[in-house]
Amino acid sequence: MINKSNKIKGLIVAPFTAFDSDNNLALEQVAKQAAMYKRNGISGAFICGTTGESSALTLDEKKKLFMEWSKYRADDFKVIGFLGGTCLAECIELARYAEELQLDAVSVTAPYYFKANSIGKLTEFCMEVAKVVPTLPLYYYHIPSFTNAHFPMIDLLRDIDGKVPNFAGIKYTHENLMDYQLCLNFEHNKYDILWGRDEMLLAALAMGAKGAVGSTYGYMAPVYSGVMEEFERNNLEKARDYQLAANKLIGLLGKYGGGTGKAYMREAGIELGEHRLPVENLTAGQQREFRIDLEKLQFKTYMNR
Repeated sequence: MINKSNKIKGLIVAPFTAFDSDNNLALEQVAKQAAMYKRNGISGAFICGTTGESSALTLDEKKKLFMEWSKYRADDFKVIGFLGGTCLAECIELARYAEELQLDAVSVTAPYYFKANSIGKLTEFCMEVAKVVPTLPLYYYHIPSFTNAHFPMIDLLRDIDGKVPNFAGIKYTHENLMDYQLCLNFEHNKYDILWGRDEMLLAALAMGAKGAVGSTYGYMAPVYSGVMEEFERNNLEKARDYQLAANKLIGLLGKYGGGTGKAYMREAGIELGEHRLPVENLTAGQQREFRIDLEKLQFKTYMNR
């Protein structure tokens, strides 16, 4: 049985998946990513998720990434493997592989093609995966902007509680702070509810968040460490300043589109290639304009080293 009091704290990065010039996995870049994250105080990695282009990866590629990332897990650096959510058989196969590699946890999201029509069916889906790896913590990944599974997560906790002993909690990537707070406080803080909206980290901390998962932590963790540290010191004005700096930089993701995250990593010193279709990559002209914007927003002050 898993220890539900052993919750993840701090920043968990959602890494990009590196590809070479032929659009194949560039596994050698994982070592560079992991080293950067550890230098910047990151608590772990949530691999093969949305940021890692999970839906564009084959099962074999996910296994290779699981294997590579498993080399860098440590007591102070957790590795959580995202299994997917559409094909139950593949989720089960990957979960067994994650257990074999001794990853720290796995995660599933709601099936997003044939959809669960009730909380009960979503619980059943989670149960089918969890039962094959009973000693491995399982997190549900709540990201309704992609899955269209708009169930309140407090309803999932009420339904799944007591049915899945290794259910650890939720990666909560949604804006509903009321539902988030209810989940945090369910059964005296029984489950680990990891915040997933980088642009609202400070608000989540005010609700009681202790751990958070995000893509932008991968290239500007120092600004978020500032948010968390100043919040702990009860210096809210300074915490808001850090969050504002982060949000101005996050705004460039909307300006330049889906390929901007890897452009950020390139500017921080790690080349991860391009995104797979249908994500649009930055043109050379956009990359030049992007660099100008980064200078205006003092990215070098906040970027990972």
